[in-house]
Amino acid sequence: MADAHKDLSDQLARLEEMFTIPQAKLKQITERFVGELEKGLSVEGGDIPMNPTWCMGYPTGHEKGTFIALDMGGTNLRVCEVILTEKKGEFEIIQSKYKMPEELKTGTADELWNYIADCLQQFIQQHHDMKELNHLPVGFTFSYPATQEYIDHGVLQRWTKGFDIDGVEEKDVVPPFEAAIAARGLPLKLTALVNDTTGTLIASAYTDTDMKIGCIFGTGCNAAYMENVGSIPKLAHMNLDPDLPMAINCEWGAFDNEHAVLPRTPYDITIDKESPRPGQQTYEKMIAGLYLGEIFRLVLLDLHQNPDCSMFEGQDISLLQKPYFLDSGFLSQIEEDPHDNLQNTLELFKSTLNISPSRSELEFIRKLAEMIGIRAARLTACGIAAIVKKKGWKTCHVGADGSLFSKSKFFKGRQAQGLKDILDWPEEYGKGKGDPVEVLPSEDGSGVGAALIAALTMQRVKEGQVAGIRDPQAMLRAFKM
Repeated sequence: MADAHKDLSDQLARLEEMFTIPQAKLKQITERFVGELEKGLSVEGGDIPMNPTWCMGYPTGHEKGTFIALDMGGTNLRVCEVILTEKKGEFEIIQSKYKMPEELKTGTADELWNYIADCLQQFIQQHHDMKELNHLPVGFTFSYPATQEYIDHGVLQRWTKGFDIDGVEEKDVVPPFEAAIAARGLPLKLTALVNDTTGTLIASAYTDTDMKIGCIFGTGCNAAYMENVGSIPKLAHMNLDPDLPMAINCEWGAFDNEHAVLPRTPYDITIDKESPRPGQQTYEKMIAGLYLGEIFRLVLLDLHQNPDCSMFEGQDISLLQKPYFLDSGFLSQIEEDPHDNLQNTLELFKSTLNISPSRSELEFIRKLAEMIGIRAARLTACGIAAIVKKKGWKTCHVGADGSLFSKSKFFKGRQAQGLKDILDWPEEYGKGKGDPVEVLPSEDGSGVGAALIAALTMQRVKEGQVAGIRDPQAMLRAFKM
């Protein structure tokens, strides 16, 4: 046992060196990040697309009306009816969740749009008399990289979050969506195609005027913030007022696809090579919930197969050999085990993997989960700090949504410490609450945010401000404005 313990100690030291990101490296990553943000806004392009969204302003809190919000995420499809009320900053919401079938992610485009339209039809019929219903505006949260020349259209750049459906990339996703709705006679009109980060930004700003950035830390990762049009060289040909605001969907999961600065481990490289899109989403594959459990699994499998280590010796590791068998929630359960003898972790391994780790293995497992979680949280701080540095903000609030942020007990504190290391805050900061850059749980970005952006778009059409709106006259007719 002493030899086994020493084997694990040696391996732990090796892995700590591999996964630990010191302050100087965080700063180097952030500086590179700032440059990539600027490049993405330019005509040159770059790894980070920096997509203009045509959401051109924050809500006032006085928006009102009834809206359908549709959220197509990586795991669920959510349909909401959002009623923005007369009272400033208040709303009512009715919602239903539908599980996205796994086979849909690699099926056909028709299957995808028909499934979404079927869920919408079910929701509308459940809550309304179809005969008496006037057209309702739809804010569609489509959480995938899309090029938007208009707010009510979007060309999918590439699938993420495990989707790989032929015939959708490089095409406008709105016409097939509208065709599926029309085929069912649904009285709905798509008004805004929204990324979940933009929705998070706008929903958070609805109740908090200090909100400057919206982030998602969940299955995937991304951010949005408000830029001025004069700082977006790739829009210069449109001769817009340079002082106009424009929400930018960064799509920062693609940061460092060139592999210039992020300290990738052999496990990160394996995940990338075996993914549906090798060479893409480099940053996301190191920090997002979809991948953390897989990094953990690959390390354990590697150690079991290592002749210099006796990890899980003599045990059946067939379940551990299954790709993506473990998720980020598995790591959270390990980290939150309150028992000194790690009894909960032992039971978790028995029930999930049919493995009974020794005491030294349990201690190693706990430290490995911590290392992976700390690295992810500290790397997310680089993206936030890069936007803050680019804009020259000293203080701001950041609205965050997603399972990593909301369900991981330690994520927020680790991220705050990362921000402190990068931005050189005084000693009293870096704990999260009250920090100069404070990351807060978001209001419902994919529901309320999408509804608000639809409301803001309709208001712009009503006022004759039609930049970035595909067919303003059709919108006026549909809603009798």
